[in-house]
Amino acid sequence: MANIKSAKKRILVTARKTAINKSRKSEIKTYIKKFETALNSGEIEKAKAYLKDIESRLDRAAAKNTIHKNAAARKISRLQARLNKIA
Repeated sequence: MANIKSAKKRILVTARKTAINKSRKSEIKTYIKKFETALNSGEIEKAKAYLKDIESRLDRAAAKNTIHKNAAARKISRLQARLNKIA
C-alpha cells in the first residue's frame, strides 16, 4: 500500500476511473449483442436503431479515452458492413 498522500489519492482515482471504463465497455458489448440478435432474427429496423445507439456510445467512449478512436471507428465500420450485407 502507498504511504504518500498523493499516491493514495491516485489509487482511489484510478479505481474510480477503472470502474467507469469497465461499465462503459460492458454497456457497449451489451448493445452489440442486442444488435447481433436483432440482425440474426431479421429485425432490420431494430438493428438500425441499435447501430445508431452503438455508434454514439463508441464515439463517446473514444472521446473519453476508454477505447482508442481507431478501434471505435473499426467496430462501427464492421457492424455497418454487416448490416448493409443483410439489408
